[in-house]
Amino acid sequence: MPDAASRPSPDVILRFLRGALHVGFALLLGVAIARMHTAFGDGGDPHRYLWSGVALLLAAVYVAGTVTEKRFAAGRSAFDPRRYGVPWLGIVTALWAVLLAGSPDFSWLAFPLFFLHLHLLPRRAALPAIAAMTAAVVASQWAGSGLAVPPLAMVLGPVFGAAFAVVTGLVYRALYREARLQRSAADELRRTRAELARTQHDAGVLAERARLAREIHDTLAQGLSSIVLLSRAAEASLAGGDAGTAGERVSLIGRTASENLAEARGFVRGLSSPLLERASLLESLRRLCESTTRDAAARGSRLRCRFELEGSPATLPAPHAVTLLRAAQASLANVAEHADAGTAVVTLAFLGDEVTLDIYDDGAGFDPDGAPERAAPRADGGGFGLRALRERVGALDGVLALESAPGEGTVVGLRLPLPRAAGDAA
Repeated sequence: MPDAASRPSPDVILRFLRGALHVGFALLLGVAIARMHTAFGDGGDPHRYLWSGVALLLAAVYVAGTVTEKRFAAGRSAFDPRRYGVPWLGIVTALWAVLLAGSPDFSWLAFPLFFLHLHLLPRRAALPAIAAMTAAVVASQWAGSGLAVPPLAMVLGPVFGAAFAVVTGLVYRALYREARLQRSAADELRRTRAELARTQHDAGVLAERARLAREIHDTLAQGLSSIVLLSRAAEASLAGGDAGTAGERVSLIGRTASENLAEARGFVRGLSSPLLERASLLESLRRLCESTTRDAAARGSRLRCRFELEGSPATLPAPHAVTLLRAAQASLANVAEHADAGTAVVTLAFLGDEVTLDIYDDGAGFDPDGAPERAAPRADGGGFGLRALRERVGALDGVLALESAPGEGTVVGLRLPLPRAAGDAA
């Protein structure tokens, strides 16, 4: 049995039926004209020219209507002929009736006309019209036969032909409706796909913007903030006449700017972290703590940061490592800027099927309930860190916890599930 893909579509069947209908009409009309001329013989009877003229007019009207409808259906014409379909059918039927009155040879043109009536008229109007046309065919053939009583075959032939035409015409109408429904469904599907593509594109753009915002906040923005603070400290040292300290702070500004430049180039390469490209996550966290202490000292802060490891290290996928490093960078930047802490501890722990990261400081702390997450960043670009961090952790099915109280310091905790393929680190 052929599958659905190999079966012809309703549109193909309809085109074939239309073509067969038009060809059949032309052949039957040509045969009728030829038989009429044969019946009149070689004499100069003017009636045959009259009927020939009517037949040519019928052909012209028929061709004009079908060609106009086809051009509109193919989109090659803006003129919509559908409102004129019934009047056109009335003219064609009237011309056929005139020809039928002149010669019974035009009887067989009734069968293609049956299909047109079923297609253009409502069923309640088409069926009586077909019955009347069938009666006209029987009457014309009876009159042409010269018999007193029409034979049964002369009656049954047109009747069975009309019945067959009605059944075939109803099938044609069903196929026509199905083809219209399929075209409508196909158009709707194309519109839906286009809308879905636009929606997915917009969602992708928004997701990429959010990712870039997180990366910039956790790297470039923090680095530039450190540069601003270090430059102010260097200015203060110069104003106080301490050129040596000012020189050290200017050197630190240069190193920080170089690291930021490396981060910016990392964006171009695919938003990877240069720190993780040069060293493992453990070494990167150690260096981060060292640079945090060094930067704090350069600014005259008492902050000291240390790194601790618990459990057996495992090799993490790049998204996990980047998320943990960015979380430590953002949290330590907040500690250095807001906490007024003396100690900060970054603890990385591998606990079976998950990895955790805790960033603790003994600073001023705050009331988490009194300072809820912002729904949107501030106008100056701040207020984005915790929300961005939650998005990073949530993307990896992790959990972020924040514990703090005024005067009791702050703990930021992350927990990420480890993939099964994670192996022991070297």
